[in-house]
Amino acid sequence: MSEPSFKSQRIALTTCGSPEEAARLAQELVSRRLAACVNVVPGMRSFYWWNGQVQDDTEVLLMIKTRVELLPQLEAAINELHSYELPEFVVLPIVDGSSAYLAWIDANVNQTS
Repeated sequence: MSEPSFKSQRIALTTCGSPEEAARLAQELVSRRLAACVNVVPGMRSFYWWNGQVQDDTEVLLMIKTRVELLPQLEAAINELHSYELPEFVVLPIVDGSSAYLAWIDANVNQTS
């Protein structure tokens, strides 16, 4: 396996309204090999504008480790599986990290699906 490049890995973020939906979504993304790992962070409180009003909700954050090439498929899967009308999909670059961990991400996502 070649040395992983920091330019190829990403962390995508989305939120869910319940721990059950977050677990279902995380399981499906890893099963489809669109993510090497999904961290599920419960108990987040979100304030946001929706339908002309400020909302105050408890949400669950998903931190999704993937590769840049899979972002279109990952976004499509989130839109397909998510209960929200407009699911969050924000992508952050990885600017530094363990080369062994980055190689593990590379080895555990399907780059051809």
